[in-house]
Amino acid sequence: MTLGAGSVVDTLLGSKEPSIQWKTRVHVLGEERDSKRVRALEDEIRRSPRVRALLSRRDQLGRPGTARAVYYKWHGVHWVLASLADIGYPEDDESLYPIRDRILEFWLRPSYYREFVAHTEAEAYRNEGVPVMEGRYRRCASQQGNPLYFLTILGLADDRTDLLAERLLHWQWPDGGWNCDRHPSADTSSFMETRLPMLGLAAYARTRKSGAVDEAVERASEVFLRRKLFKRATDGRIIHPDFTALHYPLYWHYDYLGGLLAMRQIGRIRDPRCADALDLLEGRRLPDGGWPAEKRHYKVRPRTMEANADYVDWGGTSRTRMNEWVTVDALAVLLSAGRLTI
Repeated sequence: MTLGAGSVVDTLLGSKEPSIQWKTRVHVLGEERDSKRVRALEDEIRRSPRVRALLSRRDQLGRPGTARAVYYKWHGVHWVLASLADIGYPEDDESLYPIRDRILEFWLRPSYYREFVAHTEAEAYRNEGVPVMEGRYRRCASQQGNPLYFLTILGLADDRTDLLAERLLHWQWPDGGWNCDRHPSADTSSFMETRLPMLGLAAYARTRKSGAVDEAVERASEVFLRRKLFKRATDGRIIHPDFTALHYPLYWHYDYLGGLLAMRQIGRIRDPRCADALDLLEGRRLPDGGWPAEKRHYKVRPRTMEANADYVDWGGTSRTRMNEWVTVDALAVLLSAGRLTI
């Protein structure tokens, strides 16, 4: 069945949030980023209260310091740039270079080139570096994959992003993904650790052609497609309840909409194995034509740094009320999959 989306698109275009208007025009209506209307929206986004809040600690966090400044969930600059990349922030803003440099310095430290063989979980945590267990690199590759993605999207990539891509290719597991599980018996890639490296490499490949990178992206996509984006390959059961709930933002987490968005971005949304997830997404549509955020991974703390706190509210949660951020992503997916008309 093909659904209509006209009224909810009008609602999103009338949003008070310029980023929602931008995502609707670019991801749903297919307008070019260099069009006059989209560029005007990007200027509005740059000046928006949301962006001001996200960058409120830029001077503090954009200089050398601790891991807290870079990766602290979700106040670190790593997560700030990830949000800017998703909400239509203008490309190639030189004022972000100090933050970019801090992030790259952090994720390209010598320890990520230091490897050691470990046979037990205790051994894997005993040394600094990347443990190799049963021939697999136990590395949280989302930490390098995410900056490869958001720096490319923001037009901030430089030659150092080549090094991020090289590390991801080096750590890729035989089944196509990545995993940081330090239990020796772990032999299957993690959805959470695979989605962001796959997106990072796919974005990188659009600017630097590479057969090896294209192959790595395709292999990574099979980690999800073999499991229909949320089901176990062995028996078809749901892998985790959170995988079938709608969230925004995902940060490093995973749900089936995040999987569908990833398939859209790498050009595999029409693979037949996406059908179950697309059916699930259609089934969650609200009577007003939108989609809810059913759960969230953040709390709002604009002024104090607190674990799992963000600078801004992303629309809250409700099973009956439309969340604009989830809705615009759902529309983009269904349109790309041929299940939506406008």
